[in-house]
Amino acid sequence: MYTIVTPSQEKKSINKFVIFGLCMICYIFGGTISTLLSVYLPVAVPQLLQRSVSEQELGSIGAYLNSSFIFGWMAGGLISGFLSDKFGRIKILAISACFYGLFTFLVITVSDWHTLIFYRFFAGMGVGAVLVVSTVYISEIWDESSKPVALSILSVGFPAGIILAGILNVFFSVWKHSFILGVVPFIAGVLSFFILPESLSWQSTKYSNQKDNINLFTPRFRPNIILGSLIFGSVLIGLWAVFSWLPTWVQGLTIGKTDGKTERGIAMMIMGTGAIMGGSFAGHLIKKWGIQMTLMFIFAGCFLSCLLLFITNSSFSKIVFIEVALVAIFFGLSQSALSSFIPSLFPPSIRAMATGFCFNIGRFFTGTAVFFVGNLVTVFGGFGNALLVFSVTFLIALLIVFLKFNRNKQSGYEQKY
Repeated sequence: MYTIVTPSQEKKSINKFVIFGLCMICYIFGGTISTLLSVYLPVAVPQLLQRSVSEQELGSIGAYLNSSFIFGWMAGGLISGFLSDKFGRIKILAISACFYGLFTFLVITVSDWHTLIFYRFFAGMGVGAVLVVSTVYISEIWDESSKPVALSILSVGFPAGIILAGILNVFFSVWKHSFILGVVPFIAGVLSFFILPESLSWQSTKYSNQKDNINLFTPRFRPNIILGSLIFGSVLIGLWAVFSWLPTWVQGLTIGKTDGKTERGIAMMIMGTGAIMGGSFAGHLIKKWGIQMTLMFIFAGCFLSCLLLFITNSSFSKIVFIEVALVAIFFGLSQSALSSFIPSLFPPSIRAMATGFCFNIGRFFTGTAVFFVGNLVTVFGGFGNALLVFSVTFLIALLIVFLKFNRNKQSGYEQKY
């Protein structure tokens, strides 16, 4: 006979600081590893090829390296929910952290970029799984009263990891040395397996005889599934195109002035810091303006700030850092606002599954877009122009939001959950 323990009893047996600390470590290093190769790309590719490369060749090889990680992230995010429902949160969290830590550490052994693609794909799978499972785990074991704060702090870990990637670039001149940090999430994964208690919410469902047969694509849910996937996917394409290729673009601006190492690192530190700042203000804007006006303002700001950055700079100056900060703030706003908007499209019974689907199916289009940015550099006349073209996806998201809410007003109907 299985006894279900009440939430109050569950809290007594858990050291919340240990739980949150281990999940936060996995989250932070997920952000670092997601962007670390992008920071070193202009250095890593020539060293792996043992010769200098053209902008076109750098874009082509970088396209495979950057997109492979995002495709892996998508795969990990999609399958981790099912696996953690079946085998438990802690087992999948621990395995995923060890997985991406191992394949990050193995980068120090690579001698060609084809092997690096393989390692980046599997590191992406681990990161994608960790971000999903750690969020679900914290939401299940945390106090209801402080759960939103805990999840908000946890989400800040990813941009904090981006800042760390920039710092590593500044302090490690040999690019492979920075990938030694893969040992940290690996150790965190091992500790999680032996230290963290399993979610009692998951345990109660394990011993339940009830089976959920929920189809996300029934006529009731299909419109919002499509809506959420289109909006989040459109924003993610523009966001990750810039995140993945910004260091390479900055490197191009510094040619003839410096080696670009410090500038690339500072740019990524600013991206992470700006994302944290922007994310902290999204809730206030939603409360003041409502979700429609907030999303439209943010998406317009994302496009216009990218327009300013990539149109007005043909050589490097300190103004680039200011404009990168503006882009980063709007990017942070977008992710925080969408993290509130997408779940609100669905009832509680399917909210986690539907939100996860919208988030991760968008990464398929994102990986494809990141691939084409690198391969279309010559067509568009440089990385700046290519990134600007892909920033148009922010306007697509804006148009979708406008049409969605305008249709609801005209019909006098607005579905809320």
